[in-house]
Amino acid sequence: MVIQTPLLVGLDVGTTSIKAVIYEPDGRAVAKAVTPTPTHHPSPGRAHYLASELWAAVVGVLRRATGQVDDPRRVVGIAVASVGESLVLVDAAGEPTTDEVIAWFDTRAQPQATWLDRVIGQDELFARSGLSLQPIFSLCKLLWLKEHAPDPWHRMARVHLVADYIAFRLCGVPATDVSLASRTLALDLGGLRWHEGTIREAGLNPAIFAPLVAGGTRLGLVSAGAAAATGLPTTAIVGAGGHDHVCGALAAGVTEPGAMLNSLGTAEAFFLPLATPLTDPEAGRQGFTQGAHVVGGRGYAFGGIYTSGASIEWARDLLFPGPDPDASYRSLITASAAAPPGSLGVTFLPHLRLADPPYNDPRSRGTFVGLTTDVGRGEMARAVLEGIAFEGRLTMEALFSHAAVTPPAEVVTIGGSSRNDLLMRIKAAVTNRPHVVIAAEEATALGAALLGGLAAGLYRNVPDAVRGLRHDRVTIAPDPTTVPIYDAIFERVFRNLYGTVAPISHAISDLRQVHDEASGDS
Repeated sequence: MVIQTPLLVGLDVGTTSIKAVIYEPDGRAVAKAVTPTPTHHPSPGRAHYLASELWAAVVGVLRRATGQVDDPRRVVGIAVASVGESLVLVDAAGEPTTDEVIAWFDTRAQPQATWLDRVIGQDELFARSGLSLQPIFSLCKLLWLKEHAPDPWHRMARVHLVADYIAFRLCGVPATDVSLASRTLALDLGGLRWHEGTIREAGLNPAIFAPLVAGGTRLGLVSAGAAAATGLPTTAIVGAGGHDHVCGALAAGVTEPGAMLNSLGTAEAFFLPLATPLTDPEAGRQGFTQGAHVVGGRGYAFGGIYTSGASIEWARDLLFPGPDPDASYRSLITASAAAPPGSLGVTFLPHLRLADPPYNDPRSRGTFVGLTTDVGRGEMARAVLEGIAFEGRLTMEALFSHAAVTPPAEVVTIGGSSRNDLLMRIKAAVTNRPHVVIAAEEATALGAALLGGLAAGLYRNVPDAVRGLRHDRVTIAPDPTTVPIYDAIFERVFRNLYGTVAPISHAISDLRQVHDEASGDS
């Protein structure tokens, strides 16, 4: 009798795409399906998903992935990784009270963030939750919905974050894992419980928040309805998943202090496990955040570039338009590689939505400086890649300056942009640190699958799950000929760029807000 290997499913509901990947226990992918994340952009600064479209997309990728395996009954566990901050309001029956799900990067809740600063204070919120006060976080979104969507608000019984909602649709059990709760502003990071004081001071009822669990906790079996829709078996265990970047860190083995993950997607994350939390309020004022790892008992420090991959996509569509995005992307890389390091003096500030740490400034805007008639599309495209790398160095150096952070000897990288060899070589030279590319099949989905395996009892613990993974690692060393070039540009130009252009950015942002209010978009 042949014993068939059990399978695990990892779902990754990301900013750009939704992926379902089926793995063997050693992390080898045996099936995969991907679809674009359906996102609506009704006006500048605004973006949302529809809960019905998210669920339909998830059903579609699961149905396609399970259709690629010989016997879907081999699937023993599944968990969901997702973007943070976005939330779904549901009624007592678990049905959404409004289909609109504010996108994580939407900044419409800036007035609510300003109000929280007055009522509680940014330093106090950082001390409680580990988060800097920014309009993207869930508590700000809730306050906006309370004010601007009164009917859905009054019919709401509970709040689900995106991964929670998908897991609930799969098994009917409401829960929020601590890594996603870390992105709400409502978590007591020290006690790993909802901070009732914060919630009540914000004028909300703590009962709307789902029970907190650790990643990898068993939630329940796949329901008959979900099984019929997705092709999953009713014998599969649904486990608590987590925040996408944190799940990626798990798959990459970045779980202990001294290691660092650079997760490169539409947004980019710099993720460092901590032995002790950051207590200096200046870290919060700089825009750095903290949270709970999906690995039990560990915390992390987190900085990011909100428009990393998004900047590349923007440059691709603007500079190399065409009907085939993949062909346009290849053209961008070819032209960028032909341009010299330093891009003929062009420097790009990648603040296409808001500033990145160490600048906590939602009114900052993206900038090119140094343009001349000598500059072509290749130089501008390369400047975008270099600007992303410079911004990453700025964020890393500020994060490393805090006493609780152990600077790493190398940077472990995952995500779609980690497959961009030119970007990786630029990053290694700009930071003067080796970058280790993890060649896992969709690391974020793999991290979610590992949590599904923990929930199903396939692994004894996290070290057991990570130890058994089989994936290649490629190390990209800094090029000694370009390190001094980039170091000079960083110190003489990029380090001063934000401070120079910030007043102009603020004026532009203020004028746009006036326009939006006049247009009725506030």
